[in-house]
Amino acid sequence: MMEKVILLRYGEIFLKGKNRIFFENTLENNIKNALISIKNANVTKISGRFVVSGFDEFDEDLVIAKLKKVAGIYSFSPAVVMDTDMEKIISNSIELLSEADGTFKVVTNRADKSFPLNSMEISRLVGGRVLSANRNLKVDIHNPQHILNIDVRERKKTYMFSKTIKGVGGMPVGCSGKGLLLLSGGIDSPVAGFMMAKRGTKLYALHFHSFPYTSELARLKVEELAAKIAEYNAGELNVFMCSMTKFQEQINRNCNPIYNITLLRRAMFTVAERLCKEKGFNMIISGENLGQVASQTIESMTVVSNVVKDVQIMRPLIAFDKQETIDIARNIDTYDISIRPYEDCCTIFVPDNPVTRPRLHKVLAEEKRLNFDQLIEEAYNNIEMVTIKAE
Repeated sequence: MMEKVILLRYGEIFLKGKNRIFFENTLENNIKNALISIKNANVTKISGRFVVSGFDEFDEDLVIAKLKKVAGIYSFSPAVVMDTDMEKIISNSIELLSEADGTFKVVTNRADKSFPLNSMEISRLVGGRVLSANRNLKVDIHNPQHILNIDVRERKKTYMFSKTIKGVGGMPVGCSGKGLLLLSGGIDSPVAGFMMAKRGTKLYALHFHSFPYTSELARLKVEELAAKIAEYNAGELNVFMCSMTKFQEQINRNCNPIYNITLLRRAMFTVAERLCKEKGFNMIISGENLGQVASQTIESMTVVSNVVKDVQIMRPLIAFDKQETIDIARNIDTYDISIRPYEDCCTIFVPDNPVTRPRLHKVLAEEKRLNFDQLIEEAYNNIEMVTIKAE
């Protein structure tokens, strides 16, 4: 009797040597968290693989959808599992291909070296018996319409599958520190968060708003984006909400307007570093892209980064073409949310001609027109946190 399972493979973890068990355990926990709502789903580890079993076949599509968003999984396959016995392998192969027609080939991986037949011998024997049972099939080893994969694993279990689904890849979330994502309502920052989650970073988010200049709909938009990111972040995302209303009003009232964005972003990074230090986050994650807008020239980024002294700033999109970012946004299902017309605080009090190559001494002179430290203190003390669960 064949049992339906899903066979999971991972990639980079193989390179981790003596630390490999830590990465495998982290990935196993993330898979279990992703499937926690699936009744009777079990996750077990076999040599170089994970196996999801026990779920109702009606839940298979939902299981697949959730596994597609677990960083660290290289690929996976809906499969059937049976005892490693040649006659069972042959009979189940015949059954699996009984309604197929056209061309096919059999590909065998023999991880269990104690099994007496090697991979070529298994493929040849199975292929011959399938041909005898199904006259509508022909062998084509170069460009077959159907591929039957046979994976003979340790512990006397064999898995069969015909489809391989690409996973997120990368490293399991939680194995590469904690990062504070500067989450706006735009296209770039959710993608930046996804890219860092894919590298194993556990994400937290900081969103700046300027209510009532920005609407409640803008906040709801960010929460929807956070729910999408949470799907790649082990199921949830803690979002810190910080009002910059008073700070922006003071900038607009007291400073040269060409420096509005530069001063605002320096304030944002100041708040972000303080939050990182308090919460134990290892990095600030920004969706900045070199040369994309006035605040993202090398001169602007240098002046803004100057306020951060003790925390690493990560800019995973720094050299991306805009279309590359859009393509990823579509793939992770954030693009249609990001383009809604409810915008964040960076879009208000924007001058017609913002400075593109600010000089630090001039920016510091403008900052002196403000009670910078007090304004930061007020903004920081009014931060609220919301926990957003994956949809």
